Amino acid sequence: KQPQFPGGDAALFKYLSANVKYPAVAEENGVQGRVLVEFIVERDGSISEVKVAKGVDPSLDREAVRVVSTMPRWKPGMLNGEAVRVKYTTPVTFRLQ
Repeated sequence: KQPQFPGGDAALFKYLSANVKYPAVAEENGVQGRVLVEFIVERDGSISEVKVAKGVDPSLDREAVRVVSTMPRWKPGMLNGEAVRVKYTTPVTFRLQ
């Protein structure tokens, strides 16, 4: 069973959009896009080894890593009734209004 953000995918995207702070330099330069962030959901639901799988711009990449690193604990992935470490990838979208 895959790990899950508390409240499911909708809650995950809501959390990301509420906590992303658009980097000023990227905003001034009109940079936008989707950063793919890869991380490990540990057996206890904590997040580790956060890194950019597909970047857009250094400032956006750093912000995506920061937000993912501060996520609350997830429900861990399960295999045969035991909690296991799972590599997970999620997009963090930066869109100028």
